[in-house]
Amino acid sequence: MAPLRFSANVSWLFPELPGLPARLRAAGSSGFEAAEVAWPYSESPEALARAAREAGLRLVLINTPPGDREKGEMGLGAVPGRQAAFREGLEQAVLYAKALGCPRIHLMAGRVPQGADRAAVRSEMETVFLENLRHAAGVLAQESLVGLLEPINTRSTDPQYFLDTPQQAAAILQKVGRPNLQLQMDIFHWQIMDGNLTGNIREFLPLVGHVQVAQVPGRGEPDSPGELNFPYLFQLLEDEGYKGFVGCEYQPQGDTAEGLNWLRSYWGRRGRPQAGQ
Repeated sequence: MAPLRFSANVSWLFPELPGLPARLRAAGSSGFEAAEVAWPYSESPEALARAAREAGLRLVLINTPPGDREKGEMGLGAVPGRQAAFREGLEQAVLYAKALGCPRIHLMAGRVPQGADRAAVRSEMETVFLENLRHAAGVLAQESLVGLLEPINTRSTDPQYFLDTPQQAAAILQKVGRPNLQLQMDIFHWQIMDGNLTGNIREFLPLVGHVQVAQVPGRGEPDSPGELNFPYLFQLLEDEGYKGFVGCEYQPQGDTAEGLNWLRSYWGRRGRPQAGQ
């Protein structure tokens, strides 16, 4: 069983540092081999690629653009009437992914429109999402890229988000039926929505292309106080043969580098994957 590979989500980690290039440098200095960033679009792809290269990092995940944040948008994939904007954002994300050598793009589903009843619009939103995902799968396949669907919990993080359980995401993936679309498993969201992590990980891991971690309920480091036993979960992922990256998408409880003792401890026990694994 190979040790897990971890990536630093620099949209969350090193918040004490201004700008993504500085955070990438800090991630490299902290021992990470990979990084991910939610929205890289405030920087030029060339500048980010250079910063990652200088830090000795590879970029493994970005998101599609969120849409109009001032109007409350958080992704556009399932939002009726925003199909053209989703496709424009997808093209921008592909441009960045190619420049960054990043193989995965999280295709954000988006929120139930303000004032709409979730149950009433569910069918229409799923139809829009399926249409957009089929289009995205074709675009991504031309560039050998993978698209990811991430359920986000609607109990605490984003009550309006359309895609909120692994069961819903898996059913949509089955309907689309494209091999370059996979599931993004954020253990924080899965625990809040459904619990049953052992069963859900075993059931859905064959569909998973990326994992993210944070403690529950505070969304801090894996070794911060909370209800999740991360040594057990990491061992479970190893035992189940997970080969992808585990993204560190959490809110540091203090200085980011000082809070990485949990990761240094893991590396001390399991070693670090060899380059190229």
